[in-house]
Amino acid sequence: MTSILSDFNATQLLLVGLLFIWTGFVRSGLGFGGAALGLPLMLFLYDQPLFWLPIIGTHLLIFSALTLRTRLHHVDWKYLRHACLLIIPTTLIGVFGLITLPNEWLLIFIYSVALGYGLMWLLNLSITSKKNWSDTLLLAFGGYVAGTSLTGAPLMVAVFMKNVSADQLRNTLFVLWFTIVTIKMSTFAMLGVELHLLAAMALLPIAAIGHLTGLKFHDAILENDQLFKQVIGGVLVLISGLGLANILV
Repeated sequence: MTSILSDFNATQLLLVGLLFIWTGFVRSGLGFGGAALGLPLMLFLYDQPLFWLPIIGTHLLIFSALTLRTRLHHVDWKYLRHACLLIIPTTLIGVFGLITLPNEWLLIFIYSVALGYGLMWLLNLSITSKKNWSDTLLLAFGGYVAGTSLTGAPLMVAVFMKNVSADQLRNTLFVLWFTIVTIKMSTFAMLGVELHLLAAMALLPIAAIGHLTGLKFHDAILENDQLFKQVIGGVLVLISGLGLANILV
């Protein structure tokens, strides 16, 4: 464990474990959203995104690779290459923003994005794109949000769902997440940002519980997608609202 986790008490460590089970469950169960639904909660325990994001990123790289090891033939490579031309440049901009912006600004940004997702899911609204220009906007902005906080998935998924067949969607998205996180982690390493690899490895078996459980419940979650998202949306609105109030008030 790193010195930061070593400073946590038993209750905080238990909550960390539960949160990483949750992020693993969402990531493999839905195919996206682990960071979007986990990071706002983690920031209540320790309000430094640059501590949590490398750990989440390391886990995402490992679990994406494991999930894809026999499924790379079932990826929509053509559309993925097209989308990455829009996503990668703004992802890089977002990563530099994560490193250079004041921590309070990052917290406001992360909680605001999470609040937007929560309200959308709670009210049973969805992000849709019917025009080429809106596809471009969602992919570019989703890349920026992913670069800043790894929470841009719902924005990009709205476009991928329209352009990628359902049977290839999850695998294609996992390749996209792997690409984005590889860029993010490489940039961290080049700029000397601590990757907290010991903490990531210590939490890996715990996250694996959530990952394996999510794989088992993937089909059931998709069949009850609306109810799942409404419940999670309500929790996300509450958590993000409290987080913003704590910063702004």
